[in-house]
Amino acid sequence: MSSPRRTARAAGVVIVEAIGIVRMSLHMLFESVPDIEVLGEASDADTALDVVSGVKGPSGVVVLLGVELGGEHDSFWLIRAIRERSPQLMILATGTDLSPDAISQALFAGADGFVHKNSSPERYIEATRRAAQGELVLEGLPRGALGGIVERIDHQRVSTSVLTPREHMVLVAAADGLTAREIARRLGVRERTVTTHLNHIYRKLGASGRIAAVTAAARMGVLTLPTSDVVATSKVVPALDVIGALSSADAGSVVSN
Repeated sequence: MSSPRRTARAAGVVIVEAIGIVRMSLHMLFESVPDIEVLGEASDADTALDVVSGVKGPSGVVVLLGVELGGEHDSFWLIRAIRERSPQLMILATGTDLSPDAISQALFAGADGFVHKNSSPERYIEATRRAAQGELVLEGLPRGALGGIVERIDHQRVSTSVLTPREHMVLVAAADGLTAREIARRLGVRERTVTTHLNHIYRKLGASGRIAAVTAAARMGVLTLPTSDVVATSKVVPALDVIGALSSADAGSVVSN
């Protein structure tokens, strides 16, 4: 089969996908589109950062980022890292999980949109083109899903802002499975101080105990923030504001299914 004749590039894409057959399929799909150029691909977060760092050009590049990446450097860590290091790039999260939790976590981390992997090839390509033009894209969501996404984003905003840096450190240590005494030893504080911090965290996250707090924080994306990171918000906040405005208006131009 001959390759399609290239025209002036409308968009460039970097494919970040853990599943090989899906990554290959996406590559073949975009290679068949004359005005979209595949600039690189990766199967894990660290490789993706290396690929993205080599992308040239001020605009028109979309990172198609599968939210199924696992490990210490998961998909949400990668979204934040790209947003901080390469804020000019558009990030379009992709996945099969349509739960408001997963989608809101990706958007809160800094993604510019979400496209469902079960979308038709035509809708997938069109969503990518729109993202390359700077649009907020939510493709493949069921009707009525936007309200739940906005509610969870608001919850994440509040939860992230009310946790102090020390409480965040305690929460990360608790997620590592350390006891209060071990956390105290790691942080150089008294065990009673750690217990007090944990009680404050439970109250702020609406959790009944350590497991519930860690689960809630992970779902919100709070635990994916490295302690020393400063999250770039120049693009995240406008995108979330647009979503919030759409929750009480006609979202037909953004959400399609």
